Amino acid sequence: MPELPAQEPLVKEIPPKGADLSAWYTAVCLKAELVSYAPVRGCVVLRPYGFGLWENLQRELDARFKATGHENAYFPLLIPESLLVREADHVEGFAPEVAWVTQGGQEKLEERLAIRPTSEAIIGVMYAKWIQSHRDLPVLINQWANVVRWEKATRPFLRTMEFLWQEGHTAHAAADEAREETERMLDVYRDFAENVAAVPVYAGVKSASERFPGAVETYSIEALMPDGKALQSATSHDLGQNFSRAYDITFSGADQQMKHVYTTSWGMSWRMLGGMIMVHGDDRGLRVPPKMAPIEAVIVPIVKGDETAPLEKARELAASLRAEGFRVRVDDRDRSPGFKYSDWEMRGVPVRIEIGPRDLQSGSVTLVRRDKAKGEEGSKVPAAFDALGTTLRDQLQAVQASLYAQAKLFLESHTFAVTDRAVFFERCKDRSGMIDIPWCNRANCEALVKNQTSATTRVMRELQQPGAVCTACGEPAVVNAYFAQSY
Repeated sequence: MPELPAQEPLVKEIPPKGADLSAWYTAVCLKAELVSYAPVRGCVVLRPYGFGLWENLQRELDARFKATGHENAYFPLLIPESLLVREADHVEGFAPEVAWVTQGGQEKLEERLAIRPTSEAIIGVMYAKWIQSHRDLPVLINQWANVVRWEKATRPFLRTMEFLWQEGHTAHAAADEAREETERMLDVYRDFAENVAAVPVYAGVKSASERFPGAVETYSIEALMPDGKALQSATSHDLGQNFSRAYDITFSGADQQMKHVYTTSWGMSWRMLGGMIMVHGDDRGLRVPPKMAPIEAVIVPIVKGDETAPLEKARELAASLRAEGFRVRVDDRDRSPGFKYSDWEMRGVPVRIEIGPRDLQSGSVTLVRRDKAKGEEGSKVPAAFDALGTTLRDQLQAVQASLYAQAKLFLESHTFAVTDRAVFFERCKDRSGMIDIPWCNRANCEALVKNQTSATTRVMRELQQPGAVCTACGEPAVVNAYFAQSY
């Protein structure tokens, strides 16, 4: 992907999504004022509307974390090099992406400090201090933070040098407890993606070559973008005792024997927002699922001349809706109704509420749903003033379900079970979508597919047909795997 430009381009029109997804995506992020380009290469400024998306992601996920017993904490941004290098596989995996601090003020540092690419190292050191006995376990901590990875090719949300995320880090007395935690958090991510962001995903285990550096096993959720590429949207890692041995995290068991803990880590970044934007948007701009929308409904008063009654009623209705818990805005800008309609459609607000002089006389308003095409049946819904809250709630639920159903249909219609080798390689090259095959789970087979098609395994699951052979190489299959090109 091209580098982020130093000067922010003026986006007059959003190009058609189907013609060039990359151009459409960048235009939407800028024109909807989700981000602006920062003066630092590869970094963006998250503007209020974009940060509103992040806040809703954070609120929904944080509630799920706390419901599963996790607490929030915060760890330092800077990590001494001597700590980072203790886990050899981990540092080797991140080495090309680590940004280093070598000077503070006028002082040359005796030891380089890494700007965290992830926090296993610093958290491992702290857990070694905190954990002494089996009575201290489990430790279930999450942090909301920023990280830095020195990316060469960048795009807003999907890949930037600095980005926002959450990272959970837990410690357990037994291997089965750690594995249970890893799988539990994977399901939390799946639930969020599908029931909040309205993005259907495939969840499962990663191949060895796609595994997180230093992990025993890595799980992920994978979404499918409109261009046929997969997007790894969250990961959950069973780290076994690799990090606890590297950072000497031990505890005295009930049998008085000293043991190393079993650890996990798991995370979702604002990359999920990028996936949501691409999955749901259309040629008019964003379409934001209501549960993620900073503004669930915008009220547009239709005012003629000096009359103020529609605007006054709009503000009255907005106050009533806010009291019921809705996120509502009144558009009182000195612009035409047509301009306002197009602007809010571009920003993806789930429901627009129109109110004019005739509506005041009839005691009702018109709700316009963003998930439907203009003129489509059900795109406009009347609502009496005294029933507006009930009608709006019903329509928001309908929009949420509709966006998920549309995305689910796309994923299912672009998932192909393939047993013919030639067809498999052709579909991988063409970015047809998720290609489901019986697979041998051999690294050299995966490398061959990647070399010839740029596709890799996304997630694996149990073999669906015992005795099947690998579609890619003809060796005995041991799993089923989804292959796709990816972001």
